[in-house]
Amino acid sequence: MLSSLVNKYNVAGPRYTSYPTVPYWDSNTFSLKKWRTSLKQSFIESNLDEGISLYIHLPFCESMCTFCGCNKRITKQHSVESPYIDAVLKEWGLYLEILDSKPLIKEIHLGGGTPTFFSPENLKRLINGILRCSNLAENYEFSFEGHPNNTTKEHLQALYDVGFRRVSYGVQDYNETVQKAIRRVQPFENVKRATDMAREIGYTSVGHDIIFGLPFQSIKHVKETIIKTKALLPDRLAFYSYAHVPWIKGNGQRGFKDSDLPDATIKRTQYELGKQLLTEIGYHEIGMDHFALPTDSLYQSMTEGKLHRNFMGYTASKTQAMIGLGVSSISDSWYGFSQNVKAIEDYHHLLKENILPVFRGHILNEKDLIIRKHILNIMCQFKTSWQQDNMYFEELPELLIKLKEMEADELINIGSTYVEVTKKGRSFVRNVCMAFDLLLQRKQPDTKLFSMTV
Repeated sequence: MLSSLVNKYNVAGPRYTSYPTVPYWDSNTFSLKKWRTSLKQSFIESNLDEGISLYIHLPFCESMCTFCGCNKRITKQHSVESPYIDAVLKEWGLYLEILDSKPLIKEIHLGGGTPTFFSPENLKRLINGILRCSNLAENYEFSFEGHPNNTTKEHLQALYDVGFRRVSYGVQDYNETVQKAIRRVQPFENVKRATDMAREIGYTSVGHDIIFGLPFQSIKHVKETIIKTKALLPDRLAFYSYAHVPWIKGNGQRGFKDSDLPDATIKRTQYELGKQLLTEIGYHEIGMDHFALPTDSLYQSMTEGKLHRNFMGYTASKTQAMIGLGVSSISDSWYGFSQNVKAIEDYHHLLKENILPVFRGHILNEKDLIIRKHILNIMCQFKTSWQQDNMYFEELPELLIKLKEMEADELINIGSTYVEVTKKGRSFVRNVCMAFDLLLQRKQPDTKLFSMTV
């Protein structure tokens, strides 16, 4: 039964960190002026109550990992650190001019690339520069992505000193054959050392990222990785499907063939086994592909109905405004999106000219906002409703007809004013969201854009 469902629903689709998804942004209705206006409106509406989130992209890596689809620059020249931090702080200064008031910082997340490519001193200088003109929300949460091989005690202490209490380490898989294929060789001892150091310093949430569907990865490998994960018991886990998108320019997904990847049925078996093992040792499934212990803020947020999803993934709290700093970063005002230029040289050049380094974006119309709420509800709560008039849109009856087949497959329940994802259907939540994605329904992509849903 599982195999037939996988074969049926394993199609290319978005991961829905936004709606509309990036390929469907309308550049004809976007301008820097409109983006500034939407951000200022959102800031005025939400800053005092919620605060804002910051995502800072630190793109440098010393070596290429072949599972990675992120924007990065491979270099061993650490002289790039200071000029890049200066540029990020310059960009932050331009945003402060738009906001025209001290922002209340609720979240900061350092992503990459490899944030721990940067020295502890430079990371501290970056955060102090951000906080110098800001206030902190009462329950702020600062987090960063650490590489187990190069995250030092000095990195952890420096970021702890400026307010960081959460770190996530990219583990991927502990099998050496798999690690060599993805060029990310890191022994269990390195992960243990990095995890232990964080806890000794006082980090309250240590996360691990594990990927299934990697080249040469077997069901046995996944089981062995989960067993080793049990020994460290990270507070939360991202256990997600490898997104094979080698057609995207500049990513590192080379060095292995498509035939080296497990097929869709094996991938789904890997996930179901992993989920079973994680549940047995006390983890709770959070949204899509995430797990957390009951003591972690992500689990608590889910039980309180406060779970949120944005370009940083699942977060324990919602902010209406999220500003992305650094190359390729995406910002979200709720009413609009913008994305920065992807080339570091272009980023530096525009900031020297005192220009926000934005190269594309989208301003949401009224229907976009309604559908966005539905997709967020499905991704975070596995249920959405149009009982309130402001959640109804004219194409909804037509979309519900298309969902009938999923109901017949017992993936969802459809009521008179709601759709609810069943426990069986949670593995196919991206497919449910796709049915609500009006832009995707109207125009299927002509070229490869998305990874497979299973």
